[in-house]
Amino acid sequence: MKYLSLVNIKAGTKNTPRFSKGNILPLTKYPFGMVAFCPQTEYQENREGWFYDPDMPYLEGIRLTNQPSPWIGDFASLLLMVQNDIISDTPALAYSGIRLSDTKLSPDYLKVKMLRPECVFELTPTERCAKIRISLENDRQSYLSLFSQKENTSFEIDENEIKVTLNSDKREGLKAYFVIKVKKGEISKEKSYGAKNCFHIALNSKSITLCLSLSYISHELARESIENECGAFSFSAIRKRARDEWEEKLSRIKIEDTRDKMKVFYTCMYRCFLFPSKIYEIQNGKSVYFSPYKKQVKAGVRYTNTGFWDTARTLFPLYTLIAKDELIEIMKGFLCDYIDCGYLPRWTSYDERGCMPSTLIDLTIAECATKGILDKDTLELLFEGMIKHANVRSNDKRFGREGIDKYLEYGYVPCDFCKESVNLTLDFALGDYCISKVAKALGKREIEKEYLARSKNYINLFDKESGFIRPKDSKGNFKSDFDPLSWGQDYTEGSAWQTSLFVPHDIDNLAKLLGGKEQLLKRLDLTLNTKPRYRAGGYMCEIHEMTEMAQADFGQIAISNQPSFHIPYMYAYLGEKEKARELVSKMCKLFTKEGYPGDEDNGSMSAWYILSQIGKYPLCPPDGFVEIEPLIKIR
Repeated sequence: MKYLSLVNIKAGTKNTPRFSKGNILPLTKYPFGMVAFCPQTEYQENREGWFYDPDMPYLEGIRLTNQPSPWIGDFASLLLMVQNDIISDTPALAYSGIRLSDTKLSPDYLKVKMLRPECVFELTPTERCAKIRISLENDRQSYLSLFSQKENTSFEIDENEIKVTLNSDKREGLKAYFVIKVKKGEISKEKSYGAKNCFHIALNSKSITLCLSLSYISHELARESIENECGAFSFSAIRKRARDEWEEKLSRIKIEDTRDKMKVFYTCMYRCFLFPSKIYEIQNGKSVYFSPYKKQVKAGVRYTNTGFWDTARTLFPLYTLIAKDELIEIMKGFLCDYIDCGYLPRWTSYDERGCMPSTLIDLTIAECATKGILDKDTLELLFEGMIKHANVRSNDKRFGREGIDKYLEYGYVPCDFCKESVNLTLDFALGDYCISKVAKALGKREIEKEYLARSKNYINLFDKESGFIRPKDSKGNFKSDFDPLSWGQDYTEGSAWQTSLFVPHDIDNLAKLLGGKEQLLKRLDLTLNTKPRYRAGGYMCEIHEMTEMAQADFGQIAISNQPSFHIPYMYAYLGEKEKARELVSKMCKLFTKEGYPGDEDNGSMSAWYILSQIGKYPLCPPDGFVEIEPLIKIR
């Protein structure tokens, strides 16, 4: 079975900021690689993250991209374009038509035929580099044009190497070093020239093969990556290595079903091995990375481009089944962030972005602890980080638990001190439960008891009269004018309908609060059967998650977004496994060859689909999987 042939990397790439079918890019990338590549069809400053449209028969170039999400944006990007007609200094004028039928986009290989310059551009990736082959079909003087996006950039050239230095204004203190190596005589230093943030490299041959590398440390290390991964190997050998690596990753779950369903499944598998991205390098055979917090080179590994608010729910639990070795290294990379900046990561994209609330890395650490995945020394240090963010509020809102001081004072986060106070309270209670689980694994019994008690704090926001979990002020009063259809303000990307069911660590007690198991089942039914109406609420306008919930049409279960991922499996936990399976099966039909029912955030939605197909779901990751009968045949 050739699994790579089943992957469609263009699935989920047709989007606007107002409606998502995935909000992703078609990335040609080594699994967990440090660099990724995709066509750029049109860059617009007012929507920087949406620079690719799969239906457009033109491109502005091939982009080295580090963008994990359009909402987070790109960093250290570089655009490559071939020109030999009118040479433009801007991508908007350098663009060329292409024939989509001539274009090949896959995880291991990218090929486009640019019509105006009459050339074929091919690329295959390694972990930190790419091998590029340019084939010209005319005798005009041609140039390989390099463009950066607004960053302060400098270029240097000699007879067989181009060095690019980029000082990014998108990430504080970020420097990127690119090296492009070619054979002697294939470029002309005398004919090459530059302008602001662009450089045109004169090509002296109709067929050119070059190596491109990125480093966050130095040009010397970028050159070393080329020597290790790219320089001595042919284009076909590097492509075979990338293809073999992808085949191995994709084959970790073998299924049998219709070809269409297998295409969706293995496209989701591809997404699960893209992020988090390695952001460490190899120097003299040893792993090193540049710390954005210490502003120095350090020994060790580091990973970036993941948001635990999304990925801790599904992606990292999937890794405990199919990628334990990789997960061990990834967790040691996240530990390096704690050592360097004093807080465990929340949402990193080069450095900490802090774009979503809470510290759901707690889920992943606790799951690793209960499954015995990490060694004791690593777990002890991660546990130290958990205790810190559970008790010490950072002066920088990007780090730790925002509002933790109020949570400790009141037993909940008051709505008159913090936005999204209900979600913060529920996430903190879940995080405290995770701390209790890690404490138990480490034999710290008193800490286990303390945080298990804290994990019940969500009860302080439970309203017996309405049966919803509601915002409460610092005087202990529930907020007036409560509307369970109102999104935002007190809730994160949802309303009281979805959020009030997010107590995955204490479902039995939630049932008691509602009047028993049967009452919780009735609440689930009511959530499913209440029309998918919504109010703009604290967002002051309709956000795309609202639109997508209505299109999915599973009532108030917004399966198009992470806060509802667990809700169908609550039926299974409560003994209604057939009902859960039937509902999940219907929801899985929202995943098609065109894309996803909402944002496919760094593998989180793809992992939900894969876990659902194999019949395992991590309702509360450190407590293991809730199981239903698989939806597919596993070989």
